[in-house]
Amino acid sequence: MKRFRSISSLFIGIIAVIFAFNVFYLVQLYSSIRYTVQRDVMSALADSDVDEMWVRIEKHKSISVQPAKRTTVTTAGNTKSTIWTKTRFSDGQVSSKAFELEQKENFTNKFFGEVIKQLHSVIDSKLPVDLTVVDSILSKKLADRLIHPDFVSVEVIDSTGAVVHPSSRQPAGSYDEFVYQFNSDSGHSYRARISPLTGQIMHRMAGVIVTVLLLLVAFSLAFWYLMRTVSRLRSLEEMKDDFVNNMTHELKTPIAIAYSANDAMLNYDIGNNPEKREAYLRIANRQLKRLGELAENILAMSMERRKTMILNLETVQLRPLIDDIAAAHRMRTEKTINITVNVPDSIGVTADRVHLGNVLNNLIDNAIKYSNDSVTIGISADSSGISVTDNGIGIPSKSLPFVFDKFYRVPHGDTAEIRGYGIGLYYVRSIVEKMGWTVSVSSRAGRGSVFTIKFQANEN
Repeated sequence: MKRFRSISSLFIGIIAVIFAFNVFYLVQLYSSIRYTVQRDVMSALADSDVDEMWVRIEKHKSISVQPAKRTTVTTAGNTKSTIWTKTRFSDGQVSSKAFELEQKENFTNKFFGEVIKQLHSVIDSKLPVDLTVVDSILSKKLADRLIHPDFVSVEVIDSTGAVVHPSSRQPAGSYDEFVYQFNSDSGHSYRARISPLTGQIMHRMAGVIVTVLLLLVAFSLAFWYLMRTVSRLRSLEEMKDDFVNNMTHELKTPIAIAYSANDAMLNYDIGNNPEKREAYLRIANRQLKRLGELAENILAMSMERRKTMILNLETVQLRPLIDDIAAAHRMRTEKTINITVNVPDSIGVTADRVHLGNVLNNLIDNAIKYSNDSVTIGISADSSGISVTDNGIGIPSKSLPFVFDKFYRVPHGDTAEIRGYGIGLYYVRSIVEKMGWTVSVSSRAGRGSVFTIKFQANEN
């Protein structure tokens, strides 16, 4: 078991390390996706800026942008290009600007950046930005990038962060903020506020997260099942050891009775009394027979033969059977035993005589062993069933639901010297149910017990 604990601990440690790596990579994946989403938002914001300007231009039909002209000058191996842009308005105003393009710079990006800046410089003074249009375009651009925030709000701020053009929509609750500068000359920027991106990111990671969680659950369930199975096997192993240790206690009763009968014949002058001698010999013979039957029953249960066991049913008169069993137990000398039998002579049942006798012997033997220095046992029967009552130490209420379970032993802290059977009451229930009857028990600690067998299908 110690080796199993070590292997289990190692297994748990490996799973914990794997899970920790998964968490680490999930965090890295979250950061990567968040960066991508943020970049997509900034790209959508830049595209929205351009589209909103063209909407204004289309509305007024008063602005035209001439194609750029590019001149290239090479000096001492250093090549520089000059780009000229010209923006013409309907009122005759012309805006032109020249800027140099380094060899490693992208012409397209530089050109569009300068054109957009020039457009803003001129258009914004004549045609105010329409933030409602910006909100609408930005929402569409975000949707094109599979980003669907609950709200989008854009406003224009200056280089100090002061609001130049407030948004008509004010976000409620928490939000993520993005700033895109569209005119470096004026320092004006768009400040977009959108609902938190965490939900969008988690949605993109849903497949990975669900897979990791399912693997974790699968590992946990598999390990739980393994530990539960091992625990049950360990309990069965302990119960088997207890059964082996206590098996001699189950066999002790017939041995003790047979020994007492033989001892009486050896130590008392009964040679001239044939009736007593015959009575003692019959007692010893019955107990030896019972001893063999108990050994057979133990073997049958160990081989699970009880599932296919066939009972030898016959009509059994209860009074003679119970009288013989009671007489045998009265001969036991370890304590004072008083057994009263209240069974009409006419009561008979259809049962297996041998197994019914073993059932009653088990109940009486339990009553004797789980009692004080003296015990009073009452056996009564009628057409509905048999009751075995005793004034023993009783059974705690918490143990009552389990007394008929295989290998179960009722804990008695003040009677530690009494070792439980483990199979006695389990055998009683198995045989009684095999006969189509039921068995129950009522008891209170310190008040004795009552075991009741109810006849059903086999009732006479």
